[in-house]
Formats: sequence, structure tokens, C-alpha cells
Amino acid sequence: MADEKEKQEKQPKQDKPPKQEKQAKKAKPAAEAAAPAPESNEPVEPAPRARLWDFYEQQVRGKLQQQFAFKNPHQIPRLKKIVLNVGMGDASKTPKGLEAAVAELAAITGQHPVVTRAKKAIANFNLREGQPIGCAVTLRGGRMYEFLDRFISIAVPRMRDFRGLPTKSFDGRGNYSLGIKEQMIFPEIDYDKVERIHGMDITFVTSAGRDDTALALLRELGMPFRVETPAAA
Repeated sequence: MADEKEKQEKQPKQDKPPKQEKQAKKAKPAAEAAAPAPESNEPVEPAPRARLWDFYEQQVRGKLQQQFAFKNPHQIPRLKKIVLNVGMGDASKTPKGLEAAVAELAAITGQHPVVTRAKKAIANFNLREGQPIGCAVTLRGGRMYEFLDRFISIAVPRMRDFRGLPTKSFDGRGNYSLGIKEQMIFPEIDYDKVERIHGMDITFVTSAGRDDTALALLRELGMPFRVETPAAA
């Protein structure tokens, strides 16, 4: 027994690894797990162009130029933007309702809305300057044509007692405005999650400058306008 103790005392003591090395060893697996996967060299395919945009470029432009005898191609009317506006006068009293309207408008358009605020105070309406009163979205480019395609082919046919869109809602400068009573016509809205039914205003801004050319543009794009019969004498 004495010999074994002497052998153990003669053997050099092994130094214990410092705490920093232990922590580094523990951190290695965590860092490896958190490290992002290597990126693939395959190119990302671009999103397909809006179908209605190609339809406008290939067919609508030529028809409008021939119909109105435009000599300059820049005179051909085009759709510049679509503005969706949801007004909520009691937004200050029901902030959750405003949040729901913002979420619904984002789902419909695919773009985050902007909260609109009062520009001046009105005492009769208990309105203060800067108070939230609704939300709005402005669509341009591909998102504009994608929304218009879904609006014409899916949302409009779901309106109650639909008999065509009125043709008297132009402002004299080629812009068309439309009011919707319920947001339920859009398929992106989940019926079970709707807390309150509200309407919205949609404005189609064109570069026409005239109502007749703007009407022809929207009609060629597929807007189902009402056929108005001339009044009997």
C-alpha cells in the first residue's frame, strides 16, 4: 500500500482545463446549430408578371389607339394607381376595430396600409387633430394589376344584387371612384375572424384626363360596367 501511494505522488498532476475552454466547448455545438445553412447557387426565379398587365400591353393599347386615333403613343391612357380607403370615425374609441381593418386591408392588397389621421380638429364631431380616422393603401405596378384582376374576376361577382358598375362615378378628369358596402366580397377575408362589417372606397386613377377614354380603358380591362339604355322621349 505504501508503494502505491509513493507511485501516485511521483506521477505529475494533470492541470484542469480552465473555465474559458469549457465554455468554448459548450458554445461550439450551439453555434453550429445556429449557423445558417449554406446558400445554394441556384438562381431565384423572378415572380411572374401580372396577367392583366400583359393583356393591357398586348391588346388594350392597340384598341384604344385605333378607337380614338391617337397619333402619339404617350396619349394612350393607362392605369396609374389604385387607392383603397377605409374610414372609421370611431377609431379612437375602438382601437381594436382599426387594427382589424388594417389587417384585413393588408390581406386584401398584399401591402401594409397607412393609418390616416385627422388634419384639423372639429369640435362638433369630437375630432382632434392627428386622431386616427381610418387606413388607406396605394397600389402601383404589378400589385395594382394583380388586385384589379382579382377584383374584376372574383370580388365583383360576389356583390349582392349586382347589376353592373355605374358609369356616372367619374370625376371629369378620367378618375373613377367606387364604394363597397362590405369587405366580405374579397376571398382573402376569413368570415370567422371578422369582428365588424365595414365598407371602403376604391379610386382608379388613370392618365386619360377625359371620362370617355378612361371609361373605354377600364371597360377594355374587364370592368363590368352597367349598360345604360337611353331614356325614352
